[in-house]
Amino acid sequence: MPGAADHPIAVVALGGNAITREFEEGDIYQQFANTRRALMGVADLIERGYRLAITHGNGPQVGHALMRVEQTRHLVPPIPLGVIVADLEGGMGYMIEQSLINKLLLRGIRREVVTLLAQVVVDRNDPSIRHPTKFVGPFYRQEEVAELVEKRGYLIREDPGRGYRRVVPSPRPQQVVQANTIRRLVQEGTIVITAGGGGIPVYREEDGRLEGVDAVIDKDLASAVLAREIGATELYILTAVDRVALNFNKPGERFLDRLTIAGAQRYLAAGQFPQGSMGPKIEAAVQFIAAGGQKAIITSVERLSEALAGETGTTIVP
Repeated sequence: MPGAADHPIAVVALGGNAITREFEEGDIYQQFANTRRALMGVADLIERGYRLAITHGNGPQVGHALMRVEQTRHLVPPIPLGVIVADLEGGMGYMIEQSLINKLLLRGIRREVVTLLAQVVVDRNDPSIRHPTKFVGPFYRQEEVAELVEKRGYLIREDPGRGYRRVVPSPRPQQVVQANTIRRLVQEGTIVITAGGGGIPVYREEDGRLEGVDAVIDKDLASAVLAREIGATELYILTAVDRVALNFNKPGERFLDRLTIAGAQRYLAAGQFPQGSMGPKIEAAVQFIAAGGQKAIITSVERLSEALAGETGTTIVP
Protein backbone atom coordinates (compact mmCIF):
# COMPACT_ATOMS: atom_id res chain seq x y z
CA MET A 1 0.00 0.00 0.00
CA PRO A 2 1.91 3.11 -1.21
CA GLY A 3 2.24 5.83 1.41
CA ALA A 4 0.73 3.59 4.09
CA ALA A 5 2.42 5.48 6.90
CA ASP A 6 0.31 8.55 6.09
CA HIS A 7 -3.00 6.76 6.72
CA PRO A 8 -4.66 6.33 10.15
CA ILE A 9 -4.82 2.95 11.88
CA ALA A 10 -8.14 1.85 13.38
CA VAL A 11 -9.72 -1.23 14.93
CA VAL A 12 -13.31 -2.09 13.97
CA ALA A 13 -15.17 -4.40 16.36
CA LEU A 14 -18.16 -6.14 14.77
CA GLY A 15 -20.80 -7.55 17.10
CA GLY A 16 -21.56 -11.28 16.80
CA ASN A 17 -25.21 -10.38 16.25
CA ALA A 18 -24.17 -8.59 13.07
CA ILE A 19 -23.54 -12.01 11.55
CA THR A 20 -26.24 -14.12 13.24
CA ARG A 21 -29.26 -11.94 13.91
CA GLU A 22 -31.92 -12.41 16.56
CA PHE A 23 -34.95 -14.42 15.42
CA GLU A 24 -33.04 -15.90 12.47
CA GLU A 25 -32.17 -19.58 12.17
CA GLY A 26 -28.57 -18.56 11.61
CA ASP A 27 -27.76 -20.89 8.72
CA ILE A 28 -24.64 -20.25 6.65
CA TYR A 29 -26.51 -18.44 3.89
CA GLN A 30 -27.98 -15.96 6.37
CA GLN A 31 -24.58 -15.50 8.00
CA PHE A 32 -22.91 -14.66 4.69
CA ALA A 33 -25.72 -12.26 3.74
CA ASN A 34 -25.48 -10.53 7.13
CA THR A 35 -21.70 -10.37 6.88
CA ARG A 36 -21.87 -8.66 3.49
CA ARG A 37 -24.30 -6.05 4.88
CA ALA A 38 -22.17 -5.54 7.99
CA LEU A 39 -19.12 -4.64 5.91
CA MET A 40 -20.59 -1.67 4.02
CA GLY A 41 -19.25 0.88 6.50
CA VAL A 42 -15.97 -1.01 6.85
CA ALA A 43 -15.48 -0.76 3.08
CA ASP A 44 -16.10 3.00 3.34
CA LEU A 45 -13.31 3.26 5.92
CA ILE A 46 -10.97 1.34 3.64
CA GLU A 47 -11.93 3.56 0.70
CA ARG A 48 -10.86 6.53 2.83
CA GLY A 49 -7.43 4.91 3.15
CA TYR A 50 -7.67 3.57 6.69
CA ARG A 51 -5.38 0.76 7.77
CA LEU A 52 -7.55 -1.70 9.69
CA ALA A 53 -7.70 -4.61 12.07
CA ILE A 54 -11.20 -6.10 12.30
CA THR A 55 -12.47 -8.06 15.29
CA HIS A 56 -15.83 -9.74 15.75
CA GLY A 57 -18.07 -11.25 18.38
CA ASN A 58 -19.19 -14.88 18.42
CA GLY A 59 -21.87 -15.13 21.11
CA PRO A 60 -24.66 -16.70 19.02
CA GLN A 61 -22.17 -18.91 17.19
CA VAL A 62 -20.63 -20.27 20.41
CA GLY A 63 -24.13 -21.17 21.59
CA HIS A 64 -24.82 -23.08 18.38
CA ALA A 65 -21.46 -24.86 18.53
CA LEU A 66 -22.07 -25.99 22.10
CA MET A 67 -25.46 -27.36 21.06
CA ARG A 68 -23.72 -29.44 18.37
CA VAL A 69 -21.32 -30.76 20.99
CA GLU A 70 -24.21 -31.70 23.26
CA GLN A 71 -26.09 -33.50 20.49
CA THR A 72 -23.11 -35.49 19.19
CA ARG A 73 -21.07 -36.32 22.28
CA HIS A 74 -22.31 -39.95 22.11
CA LEU A 75 -20.77 -40.22 18.61
CA VAL A 76 -17.56 -38.14 18.73
CA PRO A 77 -15.37 -36.73 21.50
CA PRO A 78 -16.63 -33.35 22.78
CA ILE A 79 -14.67 -30.22 21.84
CA PRO A 80 -13.56 -27.98 24.73
CA LEU A 81 -14.72 -24.38 24.79
CA GLY A 82 -11.30 -22.89 24.07
CA VAL A 83 -11.00 -24.95 20.87
CA ILE A 84 -14.54 -23.98 19.85
CA VAL A 85 -13.50 -20.32 20.13
CA ALA A 86 -10.48 -21.07 17.92
CA ASP A 87 -12.64 -22.90 15.37
CA LEU A 88 -15.06 -19.98 15.19
CA GLU A 89 -12.26 -17.44 14.91
CA GLY A 90 -11.14 -19.26 11.77
CA GLY A 91 -14.56 -20.00 10.30
CA MET A 92 -16.09 -16.59 10.92
CA GLY A 93 -12.84 -14.94 9.84
CA TYR A 94 -13.14 -16.80 6.54
CA MET A 95 -16.66 -15.43 6.00
CA ILE A 96 -15.59 -11.87 6.76
CA GLU A 97 -12.39 -12.19 4.73
CA GLN A 98 -14.08 -13.53 1.60
CA SER A 99 -16.98 -11.06 1.82
CA LEU A 100 -14.61 -8.12 2.25
CA ILE A 101 -12.31 -9.22 -0.59
CA ASN A 102 -15.32 -9.38 -2.91
CA LYS A 103 -16.67 -6.02 -1.76
CA LEU A 104 -13.31 -4.30 -2.32
CA LEU A 105 -12.97 -5.96 -5.71
CA LEU A 106 -16.31 -4.48 -6.81
CA ARG A 107 -15.13 -1.04 -5.67
CA GLY A 108 -11.84 -1.33 -7.52
CA ILE A 109 -9.81 -1.24 -4.29
CA ARG A 110 -6.60 -3.28 -4.21
CA ARG A 111 -5.85 -4.26 -0.61
CA GLU A 112 -4.79 -7.59 0.86
CA VAL A 113 -7.09 -9.14 3.47
CA VAL A 114 -6.01 -11.92 5.84
CA THR A 115 -7.44 -13.78 8.83
CA LEU A 116 -5.01 -14.36 11.68
CA LEU A 117 -5.86 -16.45 14.74
CA ALA A 118 -4.98 -14.60 17.92
CA GLN A 119 -4.31 -16.04 21.35
CA VAL A 120 -5.11 -13.59 24.13
CA VAL A 121 -3.36 -13.78 27.48
CA VAL A 122 -5.44 -13.67 30.66
CA ASP A 123 -4.51 -13.95 34.34
CA ARG A 124 -4.81 -17.57 35.45
CA ASN A 125 -6.00 -16.19 38.82
CA ASP A 126 -8.62 -13.88 37.34
CA PRO A 127 -11.66 -13.83 39.71
CA SER A 128 -13.90 -14.92 36.82
CA ILE A 129 -12.04 -18.22 36.55
CA ARG A 130 -12.87 -19.09 40.14
CA HIS A 131 -16.39 -17.64 40.02
CA PRO A 132 -17.77 -17.97 36.47
CA THR A 133 -20.80 -15.87 35.54
CA LYS A 134 -20.89 -15.80 31.72
CA PHE A 135 -23.91 -17.67 30.32
CA VAL A 136 -23.21 -19.82 27.25
CA GLY A 137 -24.84 -22.59 25.27
CA PRO A 138 -28.28 -24.19 25.38
CA PHE A 139 -30.97 -23.88 28.04
CA TYR A 140 -31.75 -26.82 30.33
CA ARG A 141 -34.76 -27.80 32.38
CA GLN A 142 -34.38 -27.68 36.13
CA GLU A 143 -34.70 -31.46 36.39
CA GLU A 144 -31.68 -31.91 34.07
CA VAL A 145 -29.30 -29.78 36.11
CA ALA A 146 -28.20 -32.28 38.79
CA GLU A 147 -27.18 -34.92 36.24
CA LEU A 148 -25.24 -32.41 34.12
CA VAL A 149 -23.36 -31.18 37.16
CA GLU A 150 -22.55 -34.72 38.33
CA LYS A 151 -21.66 -36.35 35.01
CA ARG A 152 -20.09 -33.47 33.07
CA GLY A 153 -18.85 -31.19 35.81
CA TYR A 154 -20.76 -28.20 34.45
CA LEU A 155 -21.43 -25.17 36.57
CA ILE A 156 -25.06 -24.23 35.89
CA ARG A 157 -27.03 -21.21 37.04
CA GLU A 158 -30.51 -19.90 36.42
CA ASP A 159 -30.69 -17.28 33.67
CA PRO A 160 -33.61 -15.36 35.20
CA GLY A 161 -36.79 -15.68 33.21
CA ARG A 162 -35.19 -17.90 30.59
CA GLY A 163 -34.09 -21.19 32.13
CA TYR A 164 -30.90 -22.86 33.32
CA ARG A 165 -27.63 -22.47 31.46
CA ARG A 166 -23.98 -23.29 31.81
CA VAL A 167 -21.75 -20.48 33.10
CA VAL A 168 -18.08 -20.20 32.17
CA PRO A 169 -15.21 -17.85 33.01
CA SER A 170 -14.82 -14.56 31.14
CA PRO A 171 -11.42 -13.27 32.28
CA ARG A 172 -10.13 -9.84 31.35
CA PRO A 173 -7.75 -9.69 28.38
CA GLN A 174 -4.20 -8.52 29.06
CA GLN A 175 -2.16 -9.04 25.91
CA VAL A 176 -2.54 -10.31 22.34
CA VAL A 177 0.21 -12.87 21.72
CA GLN A 178 0.41 -12.13 17.98
CA ALA A 179 0.23 -8.32 18.37
CA ASN A 180 3.65 -7.65 16.81
CA THR A 181 2.77 -9.60 13.67
CA ILE A 182 -0.65 -7.95 13.42
CA ARG A 183 0.93 -4.52 13.86
CA ARG A 184 3.46 -5.10 11.07
CA LEU A 185 0.78 -6.32 8.66
CA VAL A 186 -1.56 -3.43 9.42
CA GLN A 187 1.22 -0.87 9.14
CA GLU A 188 2.00 -2.19 5.66
CA GLY A 189 -1.66 -1.82 4.63
CA THR A 190 -2.90 -5.40 4.99
CA ILE A 191 -6.40 -5.62 6.49
CA VAL A 192 -6.23 -8.13 9.34
CA ILE A 193 -9.24 -9.99 10.74
CA THR A 194 -8.24 -11.21 14.16
CA ALA A 195 -9.12 -11.74 17.84
CA GLY A 196 -12.54 -13.07 16.84
CA GLY A 197 -14.79 -13.67 19.82
CA GLY A 198 -12.23 -11.90 21.99
CA GLY A 199 -9.48 -14.25 20.91
CA ILE A 200 -8.45 -17.70 22.14
CA PRO A 201 -7.99 -17.51 25.94
CA VAL A 202 -4.59 -18.60 27.22
CA TYR A 203 -2.44 -18.03 30.28
CA ARG A 204 1.34 -18.10 30.71
CA GLU A 205 3.15 -20.64 32.83
CA GLU A 206 6.05 -19.36 34.93
CA ASP A 207 8.49 -20.48 32.23
CA GLY A 208 6.55 -18.58 29.53
CA ARG A 209 4.72 -21.53 27.98
CA LEU A 210 1.11 -20.94 26.93
CA GLU A 211 -1.81 -23.04 28.16
CA GLY A 212 -5.42 -22.82 26.99
CA VAL A 213 -8.33 -21.83 29.21
CA ASP A 214 -11.93 -23.00 28.82
CA ALA A 215 -13.37 -19.51 28.81
CA VAL A 216 -14.62 -16.71 26.61
CA ILE A 217 -13.19 -13.19 26.48
CA ASP A 218 -15.24 -10.05 25.96
CA LYS A 219 -14.70 -8.98 22.35
CA ASP A 220 -14.83 -5.23 23.01
CA LEU A 221 -12.30 -5.33 25.85
CA ALA A 222 -10.01 -7.48 23.71
CA SER A 223 -10.43 -5.00 20.83
CA ALA A 224 -9.26 -2.17 23.09
CA VAL A 225 -6.17 -4.16 24.07
CA LEU A 226 -5.45 -4.95 20.42
CA ALA A 227 -5.94 -1.31 19.40
CA ARG A 228 -3.44 -0.18 22.03
CA GLU A 229 -0.89 -2.80 21.05
CA ILE A 230 -0.95 -2.07 17.29
CA GLY A 231 -0.86 1.71 17.71
CA ALA A 232 -4.40 2.44 16.50
CA THR A 233 -5.66 6.01 16.92
CA GLU A 234 -9.36 5.17 16.43
CA LEU A 235 -11.68 2.42 17.67
CA TYR A 236 -15.09 1.68 16.16
CA ILE A 237 -17.44 -0.52 18.20
CA LEU A 238 -20.40 -1.64 16.08
CA THR A 239 -23.47 -2.92 17.86
CA ALA A 240 -27.29 -2.98 17.63
CA VAL A 241 -27.99 0.67 18.54
CA ASP A 242 -27.18 3.89 16.68
CA ARG A 243 -26.07 5.81 19.79
CA VAL A 244 -25.41 5.29 23.48
CA ALA A 245 -28.30 6.31 25.72
CA LEU A 246 -28.81 7.21 29.35
CA ASN A 247 -31.86 5.55 30.94
CA PHE A 248 -32.02 3.20 27.98
CA ASN A 249 -35.61 2.10 27.26
CA LYS A 250 -36.79 3.91 30.39
CA PRO A 251 -38.54 7.21 31.11
CA GLY A 252 -36.15 10.07 30.52
CA GLU A 253 -34.13 8.23 27.89
CA ARG A 254 -31.49 10.55 26.45
CA PHE A 255 -29.12 9.79 23.58
CA LEU A 256 -25.50 10.93 23.74
CA ASP A 257 -23.60 12.32 20.77
CA ARG A 258 -20.35 12.85 22.64
CA LEU A 259 -18.74 11.68 25.87
CA THR A 260 -15.46 12.39 27.60
CA ILE A 261 -13.80 9.51 29.40
CA ALA A 262 -14.48 11.28 32.72
CA GLY A 263 -18.19 11.49 31.90
CA ALA A 264 -18.26 7.90 30.71
CA GLN A 265 -16.65 6.72 33.96
CA ARG A 266 -19.22 8.64 36.01
CA TYR A 267 -22.10 7.05 34.13
CA LEU A 268 -20.50 3.62 34.46
CA ALA A 269 -20.18 4.07 38.22
CA ALA A 270 -23.83 5.17 38.37
CA GLY A 271 -24.96 1.94 36.71
CA GLN A 272 -26.14 3.54 33.48
CA PHE A 273 -24.37 0.97 31.31
CA PRO A 274 -25.14 -2.65 32.35
CA GLN A 275 -22.38 -5.23 32.21
CA GLY A 276 -24.49 -7.50 30.05
CA SER A 277 -24.85 -4.98 27.24
CA MET A 278 -23.36 -1.49 26.89
CA GLY A 279 -21.03 -1.64 29.90
CA PRO A 280 -18.08 -3.48 28.28
CA LYS A 281 -18.32 -1.27 25.18
CA ILE A 282 -18.04 1.92 27.23
CA GLU A 283 -15.30 0.40 29.36
CA ALA A 284 -13.36 -0.63 26.24
CA ALA A 285 -13.69 2.86 24.78
CA VAL A 286 -12.49 4.44 28.04
CA GLN A 287 -9.49 2.09 28.25
CA PHE A 288 -8.55 2.81 24.66
CA ILE A 289 -8.70 6.59 25.06
CA ALA A 290 -6.90 6.48 28.42
CA ALA A 291 -4.08 4.52 26.73
CA GLY A 292 -3.56 7.25 24.13
CA GLY A 293 -6.28 6.67 21.53
CA GLN A 294 -7.75 9.77 19.89
CA LYS A 295 -11.40 8.74 19.64
CA ALA A 296 -13.78 5.81 19.90
CA ILE A 297 -17.17 5.67 18.19
CA ILE A 298 -20.02 3.41 19.23
CA THR A 299 -22.79 3.01 16.66
CA SER A 300 -24.84 0.42 14.80
CA VAL A 301 -23.43 -1.84 12.11
CA GLU A 302 -25.83 -0.36 9.57
CA ARG A 303 -24.92 3.27 10.21
CA LEU A 304 -21.12 3.36 10.43
CA SER A 305 -20.92 5.41 7.23
CA GLU A 306 -23.25 8.03 8.72
CA ALA A 307 -21.28 7.99 11.96
CA LEU A 308 -18.13 8.75 9.98
CA ALA A 309 -19.93 11.84 8.65
CA GLY A 310 -20.92 12.89 12.18
CA GLU A 311 -24.61 12.23 11.60
CA THR A 312 -25.05 9.56 14.27
CA GLY A 313 -23.08 7.48 16.77
CA THR A 314 -21.58 8.35 20.15
CA THR A 315 -18.00 9.60 20.10
CA ILE A 316 -15.82 9.12 23.19
CA VAL A 317 -12.85 11.48 23.48
CA PRO A 318 -10.19 12.30 26.13
